[in-house]
Amino acid sequence: MMVAGAAVRSDAPARMGRVRVAYVIDSLGHGGAEHLLAAYLRRLPSLGIDPIVIALQDRDGNPTAADIARLGVAVVDLGIERLRQRGAYREVAAAIEAARPDLVHTQLEFANVLGAAAAARMGLPVVSTLHTLEDPPRWTRAGLRSRLMAWSLRRHADLVIAVSEHARAHHIAHLHLPARLVTTIHNGIETGRFLTGGDREAVRSALGIPPSVPLIVTVAVLRPLKGIDRMLEALPAVLARVPDARYLVVGDGEARNGLARTAAALGIADRVSFAGARADVPLMLSAADLFVLPSLTEALPTVVAEAMAAGLPVVATRVGGIPEMIDASTGILVPPDDVGALAQAVCALLEDPAGAAARGRQGRIIASGRFDLATQAARLTGEYRRLVAARRP
Repeated sequence: MMVAGAAVRSDAPARMGRVRVAYVIDSLGHGGAEHLLAAYLRRLPSLGIDPIVIALQDRDGNPTAADIARLGVAVVDLGIERLRQRGAYREVAAAIEAARPDLVHTQLEFANVLGAAAAARMGLPVVSTLHTLEDPPRWTRAGLRSRLMAWSLRRHADLVIAVSEHARAHHIAHLHLPARLVTTIHNGIETGRFLTGGDREAVRSALGIPPSVPLIVTVAVLRPLKGIDRMLEALPAVLARVPDARYLVVGDGEARNGLARTAAALGIADRVSFAGARADVPLMLSAADLFVLPSLTEALPTVVAEAMAAGLPVVATRVGGIPEMIDASTGILVPPDDVGALAQAVCALLEDPAGAAARGRQGRIIASGRFDLATQAARLTGEYRRLVAARRP
């Protein structure tokens, strides 16, 4: 077990009115849930929350752990090799007990099982966030894990957070969670980070992209369900109408090598740049003209709100909670897995710079009002205080 950041507390809350929260999460890689947690941790201490983070596993070196530790938040990295191994539950329970929290907030699949069960057994209030909408076949390994998580949440959670209204309905219907248990808190972003942008030409130069060409960008963990291969398949049709367009893919993951091979096979490798995982996403967005997210499934992708805050028009698939974010005033929604519709939408915005800019301006207004992290953090803090007060004599 490794601990970074501030010292783990060993006594009761130091000041009246503050709430000690242990955040239990599968790992601290470069995923959306991990980045969202780090963003919340920048806000929550000023709202009376004393956080500690417990990561069950190491994923790619847990890079987000360093970001969190720099905030002065303790990070306990359990380094469990296999979450189904004997003793995993005991390790998680011991870490929670050592943290002595008032409440435990679990994130992602295994934490929603092991962390929730351990916290409930200690008599602690449990909040669990569901970040995805995956609904695997019932008798597959993934399906069995999903059913186990659903059972754990029904048995142990005091509150389950859905990140969109669509996701809330999905969790109630597919995970059979009681409606009273599930509330919606949209993912929040630090909108100020995306308002100023950067030196557009300098960013493009560093990426090897000419200063004046139309630039499409996608920011995502590179997994098959993100649908980036569909955008690659759509790009030849886009280039037929907008010959100087370029496509920038920011992120890393299991699908990266396959996507590079697809670009080469389509003869568009010279028009596609893979930037890898980046900490400077606001700069990447500031260099672009259009944001595309061709996902096959989503709950509520934080990166869409980030693109809106950066003033970019958005082309995205009509899945999950995305229609709660994007409408005709801010971008174009297309059916999932429809390469032709995707190409048409991208061309429509690239060929109408004035209309695209107007959508980008409207998106920035909506992001600043609806998805600002300060608003969501205040709501989350209110739920914590309600649950802790209900347990205290």
